[in-house]
Amino acid sequence: MNYEPKPLFMQRMKLLLKDEEDVKNFFEVSKTKPKKSFRVNTLRISPNELISRLKKYNWNLKQIENHPEIIQVRSELEPGELGKTKEHILGYYYIQEITSMMPILALDPKANETLLDLCASPGSKTTQAAAKMNNQGTIIANDVSIGRITILSSNLEKCGITNTIVTLHDGLELCNRLKRLDYKFGKILVDAPCSGEGNIRLSPRTFLEWSEGMLERFGKKQKKLASSALELLKVNGEMVYSTCTHAPEENEEVVQHLLDNYDIEILPIKLPLITRPGILEWKGKTFDKSMSKAVRIYHHDNDMEGFFLCKIQKLSDKKKEKKL
Repeated sequence: MNYEPKPLFMQRMKLLLKDEEDVKNFFEVSKTKPKKSFRVNTLRISPNELISRLKKYNWNLKQIENHPEIIQVRSELEPGELGKTKEHILGYYYIQEITSMMPILALDPKANETLLDLCASPGSKTTQAAAKMNNQGTIIANDVSIGRITILSSNLEKCGITNTIVTLHDGLELCNRLKRLDYKFGKILVDAPCSGEGNIRLSPRTFLEWSEGMLERFGKKQKKLASSALELLKVNGEMVYSTCTHAPEENEEVVQHLLDNYDIEILPIKLPLITRPGILEWKGKTFDKSMSKAVRIYHHDNDMEGFFLCKIQKLSDKKKEKKL
């Protein structure tokens, strides 16, 4: 079934993108299906070994420059074809949107670090982080429901992840518990639940469910979640806040909330994709000029899905005085 974007959504995208041709391209590409992609699980196999094994399927594969573990499938595939192979069943690769891999590339966790993945299911970013950490250090991977935890645990087991503790909590509740224990992390990922505007190619139904009220509700929850997570970050530690939406209410406004209340700075991000800077103004609200270091990814720039991410460094544990 085809779903059409609501007029208000179209108006908002015109405000965001500004250029008429750009807006036209955005909506034209939104009606197409993205190419499939996957990430080599380097804990089990090297990219070269896997590509050699996959030759028998006659897929047209393209590795992302400087990231040989990230592979796009340029062939037309049958439904479910990518998930039916022996190699996938053995956990040699993980099916994942390329833009979804960007937060962990930005966060760049190391083998000796502690990482909190606050909204972890289905485990795409957790398994990616564990591979980058070579199954060393410690990851706490949290999610809110037993159904989501079951999927997360299954994917961790399939990928051979051994450095991860899985927790079942509401994100705010977990942060409060860890705060009482005075436990801090060197790296934190808040890949926040969101309205999903960036996923309209995979899930056109988002057009039907979308509303500005939904954006406001998500924004309020995201501010609380990101704030609670930030309080668990060590001084000089790094946190990536990310969403798969374009709405400033869920992106720049959330980061601005953190800037207004905590002693932090936004760090630059270099990614192997075409990206655009975070915006500095939205509907009369102005954002800190450093917001331009945040990253927006649009589906018509890369023929992938849409994403937002911002990398934050904590400068001290001080909270800022609230302005009257």
